[in-house]
Amino acid sequence: MVQIGEELRYSYGIGSRFVDFEGGEPMLWHEDGKNINDLIDLAKSIGFYSCTVTTNGQQPLKGLKADSIWVSIDGLGAVHDDIRGDGAFARLERNIADCGLESVSVNMTINNRNYKHVEEVVDYVGNNPHLQQVSFSFHTPYQGTETLFLDWSLRADVADRLIRLKRRGLPIMNSISGLKKLRDNKFKKHCWVSNFILHDGTRFAECTGRTAGVCDCCGFGMAGEMSSVFAFKPDTLLAGMKLRVR
Repeated sequence: MVQIGEELRYSYGIGSRFVDFEGGEPMLWHEDGKNINDLIDLAKSIGFYSCTVTTNGQQPLKGLKADSIWVSIDGLGAVHDDIRGDGAFARLERNIADCGLESVSVNMTINNRNYKHVEEVVDYVGNNPHLQQVSFSFHTPYQGTETLFLDWSLRADVADRLIRLKRRGLPIMNSISGLKKLRDNKFKKHCWVSNFILHDGTRFAECTGRTAGVCDCCGFGMAGEMSSVFAFKPDTLLAGMKLRVR
């Protein structure tokens, strides 16, 4: 906890005001009787405006103090389990339904094993009273995961499908402007906006994708959104306000 406190103060000192605890799996973190809620309390005491937890949803979420919770879903039922393991979707559904929180949303990373199922996930989120919205990214091929990369023509088709769903008013967090940028990845990256700290204390002043050399295949939804913010796209600015201002 001491080390995490140091890293939080470092991040705050260089200008970060929003913190996302992500994995690995942050819900598994325990130290000397403390858990993820103690880290959220610490971050708030330092001055962070909001705290997000990104989780695979396999641990109970009840009582989690995060301002927003993002649960990773790769598809419904067997589609999710094919990627995450048998029984993972049932546990995820149960933990979402039992948590009693109003701040839970879904992340879906689209790859060549689940790209046919984005509409199902959007409908699921829209019809689930426990979920707010869904955010989409495309698989970024870090070393060892290249086989999941979605062909560019298929990626463009999926992006167009998502744009049509967004225009219908369905609960997609990504803005249309951001989705258009993700379509072909031909946009200026502003990866320096976020800093990243790994579990071993390694610090990155920008997205780790640059160090890994995968920017040309970037699929991070937030990269498209941030590029649209710097282009002053009204729909992206509004989406950001809805995401961060309560």
